[in-house]
Amino acid sequence: MYFLTGWPRRLLCPLRSEEEPFHIQPSSQRFYFAVLSETQLSVWFSRPSVLIVSYIESSKAATQFGFYQKAEWKPDDSMIAVATAKGYILLFDVLGGGDDKYLYEPVYPKGSPRVKVTPGYKEEQCAPALSLEMKKPVDLEAPITSLQSLQEDLLVCTADGYLHVLHWDGLGSNGRKAICLTTIPFSLDLQSARGGPSLDLEGVYIRCMEYCVTLDGYAVVLSDGRLGFITPLNNTITADQLQGVWAADVTDGTCVAVNNKYRLMAFGCASGSVLVYMIDSATGSMQISHKLELTPKHYPDIYNKTGPVKLICWSPDYSVVMVTWECGGLSLWSVFGAHLICTLGEDFAYRSDGTKKDPIKICSMSWGAEGYHLWAGILQFHFIKSALTVNPCTSNQEQVLLHGEDRLYLTCGDPSQVQGNSDPHTHLHPCDGSPMHPAPKHESSLSQGLSTLLGHKHWHVVQIHSTYLESNWPIRFAAIDTAGQCMAVAGRRGFAHYSLFTRKWKLFGNITQEQNMTVTGGLAWWNDFVVVACYNHIDNQEQLRLYQRSSNLDNAFASVTKLHSGTLLLNVFRDMVILFREDCSICLYSIERRNDGPNPSASVELLQEVSMSRYIPHPALVVSVTLTSVRTETGITLKAPQQACVAESIMLNLAGQLIMLQRDRSGPQVREKDSPANNKKLLPFCPPVVLAQCVEHVWTTCRSNRKKRYLLDALWLSCGEAGMKVWLPLFPRDHRKPHSFLSRRIMLPFHINIYPLAVLFEDALVLGATNETVLYDGLQGSAEPLEALFPYCTVERTSQIYLHHILRQLLVRNLGEHSCASLPYFPHVMELMVHVVLEEEATSREPIPDPLLPTVAKFITEFPLFLQTIVHCARKTEYALWNYLFAAVGNPKDLFEECLIAQDLDTAASYLIILQNMEVPAVSRQHATLLFNTALEQGKWDLCRHMIRFLKAIGSGEMETPPPTPTTQEPSSTEIFRNRSISLSQSADCITTGKFNLQKTFSMPAGPSAKGRDVECAENMYIDMMLWRHARHLLEQVRLRDLGCFSAQLGFELIGWLCRERNRVAHVDDFVSALKMLHKDFLWPFPVIPLGSLSSPLKNGRCRTVLSTRLLKSQSADSLLNSDMDTALLQADPTKLTWLDGLGQGAKDMDTASSAHSNQHSPQTHDAFLSLLTNKVEEYSIGSATDLTETSSVVDGDWTMVDENSSTLSLSQAELEHISMELANKGPHKSQVQLRYLLHVFMEAGCLEWCVVIGLILRDSNVIKQVISFLDSPEVPQETVQNVRSGLLAVDTWVSTDCLGYKPFLNMIQPQLQQLIDSASEQVLPESSQPTSQSSKLGGSEGLGGAAAPRPEDSRGAAAPLGLSLPSLEPAGGFPRPPSEDCPPEQTEEQGDEEGAYDCTLS
Repeated sequence: MYFLTGWPRRLLCPLRSEEEPFHIQPSSQRFYFAVLSETQLSVWFSRPSVLIVSYIESSKAATQFGFYQKAEWKPDDSMIAVATAKGYILLFDVLGGGDDKYLYEPVYPKGSPRVKVTPGYKEEQCAPALSLEMKKPVDLEAPITSLQSLQEDLLVCTADGYLHVLHWDGLGSNGRKAICLTTIPFSLDLQSARGGPSLDLEGVYIRCMEYCVTLDGYAVVLSDGRLGFITPLNNTITADQLQGVWAADVTDGTCVAVNNKYRLMAFGCASGSVLVYMIDSATGSMQISHKLELTPKHYPDIYNKTGPVKLICWSPDYSVVMVTWECGGLSLWSVFGAHLICTLGEDFAYRSDGTKKDPIKICSMSWGAEGYHLWAGILQFHFIKSALTVNPCTSNQEQVLLHGEDRLYLTCGDPSQVQGNSDPHTHLHPCDGSPMHPAPKHESSLSQGLSTLLGHKHWHVVQIHSTYLESNWPIRFAAIDTAGQCMAVAGRRGFAHYSLFTRKWKLFGNITQEQNMTVTGGLAWWNDFVVVACYNHIDNQEQLRLYQRSSNLDNAFASVTKLHSGTLLLNVFRDMVILFREDCSICLYSIERRNDGPNPSASVELLQEVSMSRYIPHPALVVSVTLTSVRTETGITLKAPQQACVAESIMLNLAGQLIMLQRDRSGPQVREKDSPANNKKLLPFCPPVVLAQCVEHVWTTCRSNRKKRYLLDALWLSCGEAGMKVWLPLFPRDHRKPHSFLSRRIMLPFHINIYPLAVLFEDALVLGATNETVLYDGLQGSAEPLEALFPYCTVERTSQIYLHHILRQLLVRNLGEHSCASLPYFPHVMELMVHVVLEEEATSREPIPDPLLPTVAKFITEFPLFLQTIVHCARKTEYALWNYLFAAVGNPKDLFEECLIAQDLDTAASYLIILQNMEVPAVSRQHATLLFNTALEQGKWDLCRHMIRFLKAIGSGEMETPPPTPTTQEPSSTEIFRNRSISLSQSADCITTGKFNLQKTFSMPAGPSAKGRDVECAENMYIDMMLWRHARHLLEQVRLRDLGCFSAQLGFELIGWLCRERNRVAHVDDFVSALKMLHKDFLWPFPVIPLGSLSSPLKNGRCRTVLSTRLLKSQSADSLLNSDMDTALLQADPTKLTWLDGLGQGAKDMDTASSAHSNQHSPQTHDAFLSLLTNKVEEYSIGSATDLTETSSVVDGDWTMVDENSSTLSLSQAELEHISMELANKGPHKSQVQLRYLLHVFMEAGCLEWCVVIGLILRDSNVIKQVISFLDSPEVPQETVQNVRSGLLAVDTWVSTDCLGYKPFLNMIQPQLQQLIDSASEQVLPESSQPTSQSSKLGGSEGLGGAAAPRPEDSRGAAAPLGLSLPSLEPAGGFPRPPSEDCPPEQTEEQGDEEGAYDCTLS
């Protein structure tokens, strides 16, 4: 509404004087202000703030009259009356200095268009030269208590109980009359006034008085503290024609101020509160409307120490009131009591070091022009205000527009964003590149989206053009278009508009045209036209004008409609303009765009006139007028759905009363179809109905959306201290026929914490603004200037959701509502609603007869996020209220089990914390075990780690027994779960909840007690048992990849466990199915043989060896893919290649590989390399966790028989095909690294059967050779040897029938197979002859059979013998550290940086 900005300024008087100015009184137009000191009267100009003239009383006269006390201007600014201490009224004539006498004139540079001015134009921007002349003083012979200026008279109240009426011009006896207060009859209302005076007014006088134009009477505060209202019974003020009413039960009144627009009287009291009264139109009695007072909640230190109210001052537009007290301080309220600003708290009252400031005591207070300034003593405070205060046509838009004295603040986002997101039907304008507005019929949502409206707290500030401002200050009206991209402002004369696209202002090219029009009824945007209600000074005529935005601002391009009466208010609804005029009539006009001429224009046609003079006592009382499609039937009874979108009703805010006029549809409706569309007769309006009281603003929209009809067909009201109200339509559920006795709409009140300035209808949000302060500690000490006592004020954007208030109100009335569930923050709304209801009911001292919480709980069970909502609310609520909450929503154990069924483990973890506090440790452990096992099964490693910590904590804190869960459950909670089906499809992955900490604080004994250690041991054993069980389960199901991740993520000692399980669960029952499972698990392709392999040139041994050389030289077949033909590493003798060389190349490749992953892991990657272990006998790399790359080259002796001269041969097409086939037979690099690592783990643990299976999938002959060589060792049980033999034979059989791609590899390891079979004591199985015969068929000359050349990196990973001592791995038995390399993708995502950051402890 009104917001403080910046620091206050201080008035510096240029005249040297010992006297301090103490009273400032503005003229009626507020262009001049009179400043009083004890013997001096000065007149200042308001913009620029300069002293024009000063009158200094002589010491002799000062002795005769006494010091100056108060001043009052004549309404036409031609005279000033000054009241003095000894009962004199001094009248001064304010004389102008002639036509061309100016005290200050603006200086323009040469060639400026502003020099060619019209006659009479110059004075608007110059400070005139004035002089003051004192007339004969009037002696009233008693101290003067109050001055009140009327049109021709001056009312003066004196301390002897008289009311003097002085004529401004006539002096002497015939120019004045005195009325004694005791002759005025006072009563409680006008009906009981006939019985003569009812108040004893002997010795009482009027302490303070103010005239109210719209009530036609005087609000008075009597010297005994009583409050009254005096009405003249006819136009003249004489004793027998005055009648008074007084307010009962008030005896401590101090001052009064009246609000002409809302017909209110604000009386200050000695208690510090302000009582706002209205006059009851039926009885004429004074009735209290509301109170303005500081609350102990917000101002606990000062609310009852303010002292009496000193001054009350309404703003020029009557939308806010400023109050100050005897002890000092300023406080601002809206007209119906919404508190906006107070300088008695926070940064206004305290310095940054916490010391209290003394509030500044204010002796006089008045507002400047249009309310942009407030004079408080000699300090001038600056305000920016909402455009709604004077131009309420912006109420059907979704932007917040504020205007200060010289700038506009708006909330819209970046125009380029809006342009990008704008409707596809929008076309760019040829002139300024801005999009022309889409056709109004097109129902596109013009709301800019939450991101642009709520993305930040900063304003878009537009400086008003200085050329326009200097001659037309102050700005009176401002408007913004629906898209939030164009603004228009109107000052004293003319108007100007601005586009965010071009960042340019458009002013009238012809200054005469600008100066010959005054905007009277406001301005609004219709598509790309500015609609202006103005007065034409040349023709002395009221007009309605439309100016096209892209044309030059000139009357030649305007569409002008003559009006019969002055316009007070203007608004636009779709293609209609509604005007409210001075004769209390409402006119509806239709606008139509015309594109026939060179410039687009608009034609305006009068549709309907509605006279309201019967209902409106004074035209100035109408605050706003708007057309809306809202009506009481909510469109259900309308046959044609499109009729619901037409202008159905007129909403009129009459001094805070919202009045609705609906169209009268009681008559025959046939004519609408029969008559042609162009001359359709509009329906008349029904008599008005009052919808609400104390209304400050109204919001409605002309858009429609069937999915959100509740929000778009509603009417939103701002009601001051009563918060907001919404008038909602009620639609029957499931399209049932509505009950005739049920109301079709409902008015719901709700409170919000911000002052509403705009409503986003679809998004169910209120936008507002709030004052923020920044403390600057200025000069410490006595020399600190006055203004430095105040902090620097800024205005910030705010927003608030209100849906939970409305849902709650509907639930109280048994009216549920589901249409808003699609909003992104709907879960938050539900949580807020549960929280607010729970806090109110659980902390209530009296029993609640009809509690709402069970109803709310039943309502939210209908939504999928019910379980999260409850647990989030519980964890944000104190423990004492949990019993009440879970008595209504259900037992937490049941809710925990529901989470497990719905696979929502994160939410289940939150319920576990609640169970831990509400149940005994045994129950917590039981549920934690359940959750731990489920988390293990689903691979939720973060959660698993927390569960391990949690289980240990439970074990340690077993001695503490929390209170049991409440057993008394209301029947409603059991019904909830009976009627509720749990959605199993709702996976935990799609739930965007934060991670939960399951740490419990517990007090351990100071010394290391044996009992504590035993408990800890038992707890660790319990956890280990669960981990072993899970590992066994994974191994039984041949889920090696999951087993590896499980080990790496939870630090499970896999090698140690496998050693123990070597002859139990760690042996392979079915080699073929295990091999198939590994292929599936690691996404490893089954090998294939090209069809032409039998006739391929590779049969030639020379080519084969060349190919192997090529592969060797390129380090790996993978590097063909990487185009990294780096052969520099290859030395003259390939056998001399060491593991270190391979590692160097590996590190380089690994950097490039890991750079694709997150960089945070790269330092750890380098740390993970183990130190080099060399074996003098054989040089090979240890197949350990450190082999992170496939490029380590370890060369077997069989590979070195290469013809040196053949290296110059180029590869043929067939060879390239063969290489590509070889690459196609290989799985992802990540899988290869993981398999190599697992191979190392199984080797270390001595699980030879698994080594054979992994060797087969990797097709690494060295692994098979090594395993078979180990089988001869006496340590290996005979059962294992037998198992390996039968397994390999089974694989051979399967390969021959189902997977011929493995045949070449089996042929390659044929000698080892044969050796295994021969070494057995049993008879050789007949199947073994099959591979032998096959290999001889392929041709023995090939040495190793017709197998494709094995890849060098496949043969490099031969594992260390069992006896070799390996360095310990980073997590014991875990996967190597960089998770981006070694963990499956689903786990990589879950590992964030925040591991170990879960420290918030629950007591």
